[in-house]
Amino acid sequence: MSSVGYTTLSRQSGLLNEMQVVANNIANSATTGYRSEGLIFSEYVNSAPGQESVSMGRANIRNTSLEQGTMSQTGGDFDLAIEGDGFFMIETPNGNRLTRAGNFTPNAAGDLVTPDGHRVLDAGQAPLFIPGDAKSIAFGKDGTLSADGQQLGQIGLFLPDEEAQILREDGVMFRVEGETVAANDAQVLQGFLEGSNVNTIHQLSRMIEVQRAYELGQSFLDHEDKRVRAAIDNLMKS
Repeated sequence: MSSVGYTTLSRQSGLLNEMQVVANNIANSATTGYRSEGLIFSEYVNSAPGQESVSMGRANIRNTSLEQGTMSQTGGDFDLAIEGDGFFMIETPNGNRLTRAGNFTPNAAGDLVTPDGHRVLDAGQAPLFIPGDAKSIAFGKDGTLSADGQQLGQIGLFLPDEEAQILREDGVMFRVEGETVAANDAQVLQGFLEGSNVNTIHQLSRMIEVQRAYELGQSFLDHEDKRVRAAIDNLMKS
């Protein structure tokens, strides 16, 4: 295969990866706390002694948008949203994770948990307890938890330290390699949930662009294949 063919194939592979990312974004456009993902194309130059260098496109760098999602009022006592930069911290079997999804509920033991049963942590990274006989539950904007007017604790709001790296796991949960710090400028909104920050119209438009670009590349490869076959046939006849 010619270098042009290899270059086109690398582009096709990148477009296929981007199509998968876009499709996943659209599928999660209604997922609470989901963060949109994008794909970054980079140039890869392959060269060998005595040969011309070949430039290929690579799409193996993914980035996550941390823009604020749309707020929806639910009125639920344990539905919480974060306004500003910050994350809730969740205790999981694989370690603590950060999330913007605040659809919580108390479990049978009185711990505030996620839909998957993972405990929500307070500002000191300890589980939050909800009294089962409490008649009213209130969360202040600073995360302060009160039951029947009595302060019980404070839900934690965290950010990765400047030197830490935040790694995406499933679009809702994030792992931090390094330390976390308190998100002092963020506020908690009780009775609200933050939706996905996916721009559906933009993602649909991008899906069409990627599909057309992929079809154009496939058409080029088909024509290149026919040209090579014709050249081989002419050589065999001569």
